[in-house]
Amino acid sequence: MAHILVVEDDPNNAFVFDAVLKRIGNFEVTVSENVEEILSLCEAGKIDLVLMDVSLRQSFYRGAKVDGLDITRLLKNLPSCADIPVLLATAHVMQGDTERFLTASSADGLVTKPILDHHGFVRRIRELIEHSREAQKEAEPA
Repeated sequence: MAHILVVEDDPNNAFVFDAVLKRIGNFEVTVSENVEEILSLCEAGKIDLVLMDVSLRQSFYRGAKVDGLDITRLLKNLPSCADIPVLLATAHVMQGDTERFLTASSADGLVTKPILDHHGFVRRIRELIEHSREAQKEAEPA
């Protein structure tokens, strides 16, 4: 069973993501906005995909306030975490933001909140996980 880490500061959004991912996707889900815990879970190889809220209001790392783009950059710069797909989630997307967010963070994709097509959302997560697993297999020495 794939394990999804949901990084979300809004309890209502966290509840919806948790419910959709568990009920429709049959995923294991952990919800956290604690940067140390996020890094620890990912470095331990326990996470198959991170669903990352862009606008985190209460997340700090080493005394500095960080948002989802900052945390994604941290993950993508760690060799043990770089291959974990990160799907950004935001309710505030204006024209040009998607490309800017993806470039700034090195995330693998972006979804807008609220998620209206739950089945399509789960399908996209499965595709990102499968693509990541295939890429890892191809990178393994023969």
